[in-house]
Amino acid sequence: MQHEITHSAPLLNESGSLREPGYAKRLLPIYRRADIRAGKSRIKEWDYYLAANDHFAVALTVADNGYMGLDSISFLQFDERWEKTKSPMRAFPMGRTGLPETSAAGDTVIAGSGYGIAFRHVGNARVLTFRMEDFLAGMPIEGRLTLTEEPEESMVIATPFDQPRCFYFNQKINCMRVSGEVRVEGRVFRFEPEDSFAVLDWGRGVWTYHNTWYWGSASGQVDGVPFGWNIGYGFGNTYAASENMLFYGGKAHKLGQVQFLIPMKNGREDYLSPWRFTSDDRRFEMDFAPILDRTACMDVKLLKSDQHQVFGRFTGRAVLDDGREIRVKDFLGFAEKVENKW
Repeated sequence: MQHEITHSAPLLNESGSLREPGYAKRLLPIYRRADIRAGKSRIKEWDYYLAANDHFAVALTVADNGYMGLDSISFLQFDERWEKTKSPMRAFPMGRTGLPETSAAGDTVIAGSGYGIAFRHVGNARVLTFRMEDFLAGMPIEGRLTLTEEPEESMVIATPFDQPRCFYFNQKINCMRVSGEVRVEGRVFRFEPEDSFAVLDWGRGVWTYHNTWYWGSASGQVDGVPFGWNIGYGFGNTYAASENMLFYGGKAHKLGQVQFLIPMKNGREDYLSPWRFTSDDRRFEMDFAPILDRTACMDVKLLKSDQHQVFGRFTGRAVLDDGREIRVKDFLGFAEKVENKW
């Protein structure tokens, strides 16, 4: 079953549960933090941007997870196959980070010891600025990126958990064009809008304690037309809808269930060997050749996180709603498996 939300209404009802589980192609559900019927320590809010081209990428995160805040900067060099991530943590922000209640307006600004990150709306663009003093080999990273040509449609999902008053509300905006530059390791890396694209992962919710999820995303162009996808599962009860979508020329095309086939070796996932993706409607069939694994692991008593975000190149086919087939070869993107106890 794939239930599409077509009218704007408050996301939550009086009891703090989802009013209408399902998916939308625009940000129609209205999120209000005050409507949540859970303790402040349980509320999780985050903004994550990834800007990339075929050679390098930057990822930026500002997250308020109740009892733990996380601000992260990553730089990834695909040609040289390395990445660097630094993620300062903040104790008990409990909503004081002040993340906006909509992705369409409001600014996100955070500063800590030796770093600052800001996401701002400037006219029809999104402007990302960031700096961290001691990022790589004692040298700073800093940059300013401008995201434009936001598509008309995006992926929006409202997913309940089986536990009362828990929910996952998320928007993914793919295929925004990127211009700007990043300075790191004494070098300058420039993003040009002709071949650089960004995705926003905007999430709000109340989660259960233990979750494992799979997420994949790609943004680029085919014959000059912006094309990409969002695929994933693992969060909550998806009886009403999946978050699997294709994006072509600013329009969203809904997919069914997509399976991540991660190779195994000696009883464990072998993340840097080739993956396979397939959908139950046969509209998404891809091979995936990994380049690098941005991994982060933490296990501190009650808190555990095991993250593998694997960047690589997709080759295969996808089918739009009208039956048109889009073929890609060595199309840059990522796929991840994350397990969290928090």
